Amino acid sequence: MRVLVFILLISFSQATIGQTRSELEKQRKLLEQQIVMINKNLSQSQSRQQSVLQKVDNINQRISKAEALVRINNQEANMLTREINANAQAIDKLRDELKKLKEDYSQMVVDAYKSKSSQNRIMFLLSSSNFLQAYKRLQYMKQFAAHREQQGIEIQEQAKVLQQLNARLFQQREDKEKLLVQNRNTLEKLKRDREAERELMASIRQKQGQYKRELERNQQKITEIDQLINKLIREAIAEENKKVGGTSSSRFKMTPEASILGNKFEDNKGKLPWPVEKGFVSRPFGTRQHAVVKTVKTKSDGVRIDTDEGAKARVVFDGEISQIQIVPNSYKIIMIRHGQYLSVYKNIDKLFVKKGDKVKRNQYLGTIGHDPTDGSTTLGFYIFKNNSPQNPADWVYKM
Repeated sequence: MRVLVFILLISFSQATIGQTRSELEKQRKLLEQQIVMINKNLSQSQSRQQSVLQKVDNINQRISKAEALVRINNQEANMLTREINANAQAIDKLRDELKKLKEDYSQMVVDAYKSKSSQNRIMFLLSSSNFLQAYKRLQYMKQFAAHREQQGIEIQEQAKVLQQLNARLFQQREDKEKLLVQNRNTLEKLKRDREAERELMASIRQKQGQYKRELERNQQKITEIDQLINKLIREAIAEENKKVGGTSSSRFKMTPEASILGNKFEDNKGKLPWPVEKGFVSRPFGTRQHAVVKTVKTKSDGVRIDTDEGAKARVVFDGEISQIQIVPNSYKIIMIRHGQYLSVYKNIDKLFVKKGDKVKRNQYLGTIGHDPTDGSTTLGFYIFKNNSPQNPADWVYKM
């Protein structure tokens, strides 16, 4: 029973820790994937004719992801250290248990050898003073034999558990060493990135006014896009409300079916999939002070997600294609209604859907086009409640 309880406790402990480690591993793999994509952007910056500001943005992104990777690796390494210590203690305890079991078993073997002859056992029974004593002696002999057999089984089980723990301990030490090696490499790259950032920042400070004007022009373009999307949303709300006898252009008049869908969308807050299979947020939601030119503030009603060449945009939740707007000589905007919520996908190149289509979570909408300013493959992604913009990072898992 002691062995069984001990095995169950070790298994439960490892399962609980394993779940946490599994989550950390997912985060680490996502960060590694995003760093690879940022590296692609930087390596292609010359052919895309990226400005100094865009290069700094990419380097800052890589620094941010690398710092996060170091933190995740440290957490996982610390967790592995605790697991290694726990397993080392468990191995010591099991070895002591196994040693005691073997000593007990050896003594039983000696005792059994001394009374091994059938004559001795018969004399032991015949020397009983009455039938009840003889019966008890017979039961004792059976119990002794069964106990000896059980001790042998326990020794085998203990040895097997000890072997498994030793193998696990070896693997954990290997995993920890890999993490430490990755951290050393990442920290070395971080050092080089910070030096490159300082050099670029020095060149930016020499032409502060020029870069400020560039940022203001870029912000003007973002504002124009946001205004266009807000206009499309008002038109979509007015069109949908007209079908059910409503007149508002700022708030959906909800049918029972739309209410159910909207409630389901709300229930998935923080759990929605990314609108791309692989990517990283290169421009966040909301109003922020620019990381380089501090006198400029940037504002966006959505997020910009950089992804791979040829990537496809995908639906984050079940809904209906409410609007498709084709911007002349540029990109396409797809708007999907989810009850009182809307998800918006900007910079779509080749379309796979049409207005009025019912779409499902993770269904592909179309290929993602190139940003006209720097040529990168970029998706603009927005979430609205009626005509009020929401932060996609609050809705999409781990954005």
